[in-house]
Amino acid sequence: MRHIGIIGGGVIGLCSAYYLDKAGYKVTVFDQNTLTDGCSFGNAGMIVPSHIIPLAQPGMMAKGMRMLLRSTSPFYIKPRLSADLLRWGWLFYKHSTPEHVERAIPALRDISLLSKKLYQELARTDGLSFGWKEDGLLMLYKTAAAEHEMAEEAEVANRAGIEARQLSGVQVQDLEPDARVDVRGAVYYPGDAHLNPGQLIRSLVAYLKNRGVTLLENQSVTDFGRSGSRITSVRTVSAEHPVDEVVIAAGSWSPSLMRLLGISLPLQGGKGYSFMLRNQRPNIRVPAIMLEARATATPMGADLRFAGTLEVAGTDLSVNMNRVRGIVNSIQNYYPDLPAQLPDVSKVWSGLRPCSPDGLPYIGRVSGFENLTLATGHGMMGVSLGPASGKLVADCLDNRAPAMELRPFNPDRFR
Repeated sequence: MRHIGIIGGGVIGLCSAYYLDKAGYKVTVFDQNTLTDGCSFGNAGMIVPSHIIPLAQPGMMAKGMRMLLRSTSPFYIKPRLSADLLRWGWLFYKHSTPEHVERAIPALRDISLLSKKLYQELARTDGLSFGWKEDGLLMLYKTAAAEHEMAEEAEVANRAGIEARQLSGVQVQDLEPDARVDVRGAVYYPGDAHLNPGQLIRSLVAYLKNRGVTLLENQSVTDFGRSGSRITSVRTVSAEHPVDEVVIAAGSWSPSLMRLLGISLPLQGGKGYSFMLRNQRPNIRVPAIMLEARATATPMGADLRFAGTLEVAGTDLSVNMNRVRGIVNSIQNYYPDLPAQLPDVSKVWSGLRPCSPDGLPYIGRVSGFENLTLATGHGMMGVSLGPASGKLVADCLDNRAPAMELRPFNPDRFR
């Protein structure tokens, strides 16, 4: 039985483990932390086939530069001398074109729809439970400029086969009978869904342990054993683990692991924050993105999670309360009756979203190695694209025709 070593115990790594175990492989997952500490655990929990336009798009660089002038803005690049950051920024700028968006839309649509279908199957699987709900997504806006922007995005989505409905403020309120919503309108994506990411991670961990998958927590990978073009082992601080295949799914830490293998991977960590309102009454029914604030609100049972910001700051996980204050200040602009107060720093979760410079994940075999597969770079859609990414990884290692075209996600595209 071939032994697969997966580095990274976030949702991408755990979903890869799930589908590889299902295909009959022996699987070991390595993670530098405990498996409930990663980026997947505290994210907004949105499953978003609606998000078919990549982060690298026309005007995004200029918009980001304007946001840098405000300490509470949702977007921030921490100034630092870094060749990797400069390269990433140049590639991001180079791909912020209409032509790139046109090429990326079908790829993001197809992987998102595949992932939603797989989540529906997982929700019916004995032993897995993660609060799956198909209530859609509201893109809330308060200004005429945002209304125009959202109308254009809705048109793009409908052309791509993703249903989008433009709603008035009154129609938005009809969808939220329990909480007052103060908006000009919204675009509603009825095909989107949401889940509780903490429950998802705990459920996957328990399921995989029960299946006999080895989960090695607090095991930092320090190097790899190699023989020619093959990786023969994964080395941690405490031991050397022979493997037949390696999957790197370590999120924002993937570049440092790839560097051990002599490969420069353009990827930056985009830090985000979240916090919960427990037993919230009134609560919202439909997950929402507050467009101008770039913040999200997701009902999770009786609780309500707010999340937001994209702070490009390497692998720094420290909490910048100015960014959290920006999320808090935005909430009552949209939901006037919700008790939005700045939480104590101890109640704020932070995580790093691994951002590729073109807004597409890296999924597939890495050239120059016989047995190395990469699965990272999902940006803010790691949870959304988890099952599809895991399935595609299993297809690659099993030498099966992949469930969809992998060329747009080629890990070698910037080499």
